Amino acid sequence: MLIVGGLVLVTALCWAWITPMAVDMYGAMTGPSAWMMRTDWDTAHIVLLWAMWAVMMAGMMLPSASPILLLYAEALRRKPDASGLVGRVYAMAAGYLIVWAAFSVAATALQRLLSEWLLLTPMMEMVRPPAIAAVLAIAGVYQLTPLKRLCLSACRSPMGFLMQRWRNGTSGALRMGLDHGVYCLGCCWALMLLLFAGGVMNLLVILALTVWVVVEKTTRYGALGARIMGVVLIGVAVWMLAR
Repeated sequence: MLIVGGLVLVTALCWAWITPMAVDMYGAMTGPSAWMMRTDWDTAHIVLLWAMWAVMMAGMMLPSASPILLLYAEALRRKPDASGLVGRVYAMAAGYLIVWAAFSVAATALQRLLSEWLLLTPMMEMVRPPAIAAVLAIAGVYQLTPLKRLCLSACRSPMGFLMQRWRNGTSGALRMGLDHGVYCLGCCWALMLLLFAGGVMNLLVILALTVWVVVEKTTRYGALGARIMGVVLIGVAVWMLAR
């Protein structure tokens, strides 16, 4: 209960911060999202932007990591010495989220770069069709690469991952979380770029990507779905350029 409750609580808190900002972004823009409406980005606001990305990534990716965290907890529970079980599961989750927090640094830098190039509006949306098509094409092509298949396979086989990379103790749990986070990042980084194409704070896009990541990583047809998604994204990119 502590483990499931902790996962649910962290995910809920992430969405509780992101959702009001997303709603306000497409509303009055005078509430939780008002700090984004600026032209001079000082260090404090860049750090806040990184925090927004890190919290959003945690809320989007933690649900898809729950199966391996719960499987790890069950494996620990069956061992003769199950002391510190909850702490070790939390350590594994922390390692996983550290990877996505690091990705958020790159996402923040990319967002500021796109804004300076006038490819991203203050609403955090791309408005130039060629730029949107380029993002769609990058994400689509990556969906079809061997690296995507390798990382997705590791994410879809939590039992195999634990058997191959098991480490004892809390530090070992943290290391396993980092390792799994790297595989997950390798699987999903290109999908996260779609936030720029659809709107970084577009709640429907955020929710759709969250659901799709869960589908890819946990359902029977996830691997096939990833390839189909790649073809669809490339097709939409070509259609946009043709127009």
